[in-house]
Amino acid sequence: MTAPTTALRGRTRPRPAIDHPPKVLRREVHQPDYVILVAVIAMSAIGILMVFSSSAMKAYTEEGDVFATVAPQVFWCVAGLLAMLGMMRIDYRRLRLVSIPVYGLAIVLLVLVFVPGLGQVVGGSARWLKVGPFPAVHPAEFAKLALVIYLAHWLAKRGTSIGGFLRGTIPFLIIFLPIVGLVLREPDLGTSMVVSITGLTMFILAGASVFQVGLLGAGGLVGVVMFALHGYQLERIKSWIDPWKDASGIGFHSVQGLMALGSGGLLGLGLGQSRGAGGLFLPNASNDFIFAVIGEEFGLFGAGLVVALFVILAYQGVRIALSAPDTFGALLAAGITTWLCIQAFINIGVVVALFPITGITLPFISAGGSSLTISLAAVGILLSISRETVERGTWNDASADRGRRHGRAHLPGSGRRPVAPRPRP
Repeated sequence: MTAPTTALRGRTRPRPAIDHPPKVLRREVHQPDYVILVAVIAMSAIGILMVFSSSAMKAYTEEGDVFATVAPQVFWCVAGLLAMLGMMRIDYRRLRLVSIPVYGLAIVLLVLVFVPGLGQVVGGSARWLKVGPFPAVHPAEFAKLALVIYLAHWLAKRGTSIGGFLRGTIPFLIIFLPIVGLVLREPDLGTSMVVSITGLTMFILAGASVFQVGLLGAGGLVGVVMFALHGYQLERIKSWIDPWKDASGIGFHSVQGLMALGSGGLLGLGLGQSRGAGGLFLPNASNDFIFAVIGEEFGLFGAGLVVALFVILAYQGVRIALSAPDTFGALLAAGITTWLCIQAFINIGVVVALFPITGITLPFISAGGSSLTISLAAVGILLSISRETVERGTWNDASADRGRRHGRAHLPGSGRRPVAPRPRP
């Protein structure tokens, strides 16, 4: 068969026929990080077990059903695992397309908690949103993930201008402060601390001026002390300084948590043998102080295992960030890892009296549907990034997408059609 011809400078020459259709560029992916996957599933299983152990007695005395607290936890865990598996299979770059709408939705949800009839006030804080027959949700949990996604997209797109004040710090504050301010307004000091540390960490990693970030941190701390601390939060700080001074009053939470940890010893009292939670003496045993129940029932060994799992998550998360294929993936992995591990560090620090009581959950373990589902979905994104990690020559090498027109999301797709080489005349 004669090949088609084309005219060139008055002459014709043959052009080879393309017998096969052009190849389409595909994602080059490998297996996800199974170390993180196993660690997170293990923590979720420990969480369900400990939520049941710490809540069964109280649930029976108050509602006549020992599964009243753990049953919703199982449901949210299944939903979270499905979300994790789904996010793991999706190209994480597609999140750049929805980063702005997701950020806007987070702002709207945080505002709705202040609307009478929608927001629920629990313990003096308007943290929960209840719409019709649907379960109550904690919008601040969704806001953490939304802020991490949008900041990763914005910082990667901004490039080297992040180090400037007018083009870096000021726009960052415009993005960052609405989330932090609304969470503080609830008030939820613990969650605002996690959000602040996560956002500033991502800002520094993207190339921000450490001096400017230090000024922001110092100014924020002064602002919180002067304007954001409420009466009960000041009482918590006083009880943290000396909880034994009023062990039956403002120091009750801290004292009971320390006693639960101390009574566990090396190997613990055994599953279901918690005297604090079982005897209804330990407040918030199934959520904020669940680490104390773990220490009481499984001792230093069980508590150390939980800490080790979070250390593994932190280590593997940093490795994924360092070997991510682009800046967006690196910042996204760093943000998710920082958020989950800082929150765990603060929660455990509260139980061991390292910090004042803040009222935040232990990721994957504490009772709380919003926290569990969103955290598992975030791990799914981390696993999606891990499927494209590249082994580098140095420990901190990650290719940047700066200065390469990343104003819009870069998605994998068809490249240019291959052009067959033409023979010389």
